[in-house]
Amino acid sequence: MSQAGKRLYFDYNATAPLIEAARQAIIDSLDAAGNPSSVHSEGRKARAMIESARRKIAALTNARPDHVFFTSGATEAATTLLSPLYKMGKAPVRFSKLYVAATEHPCMRSGGRFDDSNIVILPVHKTGLLDMDALLGALQGHDKSEGLPLVCVQMANNETGVIQPTQEIAAIVRNCGGVLVTDAVQAAGRMPIDMTQNIGDFLIISSHKIGGPKGVGAIVALSDLMMPVPLIRGGGQEKGHRGGTEALQLIAGFGAAAEYAHDLVQADGWPVDLREYLETEIFNYAPNAIIHGSKAPRLINTCFFSLAEQKAETLQIAFDLAGIAVSAGSACSSGKVGASEVLTAMGVEDNLGAIRVSFAPDNTRTDIDRFIAVLDDIILRHNKAKSFADRAAS
Repeated sequence: MSQAGKRLYFDYNATAPLIEAARQAIIDSLDAAGNPSSVHSEGRKARAMIESARRKIAALTNARPDHVFFTSGATEAATTLLSPLYKMGKAPVRFSKLYVAATEHPCMRSGGRFDDSNIVILPVHKTGLLDMDALLGALQGHDKSEGLPLVCVQMANNETGVIQPTQEIAAIVRNCGGVLVTDAVQAAGRMPIDMTQNIGDFLIISSHKIGGPKGVGAIVALSDLMMPVPLIRGGGQEKGHRGGTEALQLIAGFGAAAEYAHDLVQADGWPVDLREYLETEIFNYAPNAIIHGSKAPRLINTCFFSLAEQKAETLQIAFDLAGIAVSAGSACSSGKVGASEVLTAMGVEDNLGAIRVSFAPDNTRTDIDRFIAVLDDIILRHNKAKSFADRAAS
């Protein structure tokens, strides 16, 4: 909604609005009455829908369809993969330490099924990029007699949009005998993802970040020779990797969203200059603004900025009252707003949080102009209030 008087949604990274193709796929799947595990005609119809969605998610990541496994979302996928116990066939494989970048999403930084004592937080530079020397040093010093190292890294950060050098990270992890879990939740649909290009042993994808329904995600494996011990056991669904009857309607919508996301990236469907235009305008009206992560490669749709002496929570409320939805960092902390842990990890002083603007492929410069007009008004009101307070204090 970009016309005057209508709300403007600039929180695409928190959740992308349901696209029409996903909505229609959900509706169509409601007529499939059978259980996907049943062998009769009704069951086979439901199974065909699930396998169609699996192929579409595989295409999005250039992976094999039989290496895609559905979960209830990215958090479940992370908890499944971040496990000390894996199996290669029937043989157990143990991971003794989990190495996590300091700017990871909370569902990764919490460590899944690892004890806190076995989680190692890896530092990042002020740019938001992982400290590669720290990663290499940690893995070279890892004691493999106790188990292998497991590493997890975001392909793109959910707050700053900073894109990690995933291939370089994967090469270091592999050379040190470890396994890499790559959180591709924010990258999917915004940049190309190719599982064959050494970007990790496992990927995590989330439906609602690409225009599908909430409540479904996927693990994409480079190979199924080694897999984590299941988090949810049941009747052998998803090749035994995730028990429970598959959520047909959600998976169908997920598949449609994955197809849309794949086509969007292939067609270079994102406006290439919109973020640059936004940030130029921010500096025109707020020369002291800070764009976090601006010295690193970033997602094309993401800007994370701070204004001096202004709390992110106050800014977020002001934008909301003006009809614009933005966020103050991650939306995955039960509505809590405060100092950004990502910015703390990046060494930002006076961390009052930041405003994340994350837009959709169909947003325009007109939308940006409306955002900037509201920003200008917020700055003017802040300056007037500060001037009045200064006079009163003197």
